[in-house]
Amino acid sequence: MKLSIISPVFNEADNLRELFSSLIKILTPLGYDWELVFVDDGSTDQSLPIMREFLNEEKYAVQIIEFRRNFGQTAAIAAGIEYAKGDIIILLDADLQNDPADIPLLLKKMDEGFDVVSGWRKNRKDNFFLRTIPSKIANNLISGVTGLKLHDYGCTLKAYRREFLGMFRLYGEMHRFIPVYAAASGAKVAEVVVNHRPRKNGKSNYGLDRTIKVILDLFTVKFLMSYSAKPMRLFGGVGLGLMVLSTALLLFLAVRKIILTTSVMESPLFVISVLMFILGFISILLGMIAELLIRTYYETQGKSTYAIRAIAKSEPED
Repeated sequence: MKLSIISPVFNEADNLRELFSSLIKILTPLGYDWELVFVDDGSTDQSLPIMREFLNEEKYAVQIIEFRRNFGQTAAIAAGIEYAKGDIIILLDADLQNDPADIPLLLKKMDEGFDVVSGWRKNRKDNFFLRTIPSKIANNLISGVTGLKLHDYGCTLKAYRREFLGMFRLYGEMHRFIPVYAAASGAKVAEVVVNHRPRKNGKSNYGLDRTIKVILDLFTVKFLMSYSAKPMRLFGGVGLGLMVLSTALLLFLAVRKIILTTSVMESPLFVISVLMFILGFISILLGMIAELLIRTYYETQGKSTYAIRAIAKSEPED
């Protein structure tokens, strides 16, 4: 079994040497083949020259992926996963707030048969009002919408079996939803409490706006999880709902006309009901188009609509 430790890096020059030495100290006694993959996400400090020093350590397998500019943490993680060679992928931040000493804990949990092990920063060392509270809100919202109950989606320190990372691609700010995608692909997900350390050097690249991005990305995740293979259920359901509501409004206007002799055409409800009926019909048409696109997507790329964990067979005796 080979481990790939992937660390996205953006302006972490003051932390990288300590991170490297800590990883070497923790990984060497484990007995696994392993590699370190650092992804420089357009750093403007001395991060890249420092990482290049690690290549001189010929005893260790080190990869450095250099971006042309800053593309964001999700892109850095996606690149690291693509170029990593390990059967198990472990992600951790380069700011030393994730503790490399927790890596054996993740691996021990995977040995129990889990495919994804997520770190839970139970005792966070961040600003309570700007980081901890927004994070709790986002985590509860994600768990409620996706159905996957994790306490800490934002913790980068996670371990994955590679087979479950090849079933989807990452875009935008979607790296925190990797456990959701993996679970949707059939992965067994567990969570362990990990150490979280205060930042010693540099400044955080995260702000309150990250919570807003998470909420917006959640709409995409929910659609991809629940409706990507059956979009008509979403578009058709909305369309039928609008058409039923429109019909009810028209019936109400008709009854009111008969009883109170009130003009139907002069009521704003008439215009609203007609628009709702038209929008409902358009929504159903969009659902039909989405169904065609989904079928084209699966068939042209040779993708399957299911995922098999294993096949067991018995062979008849001669």
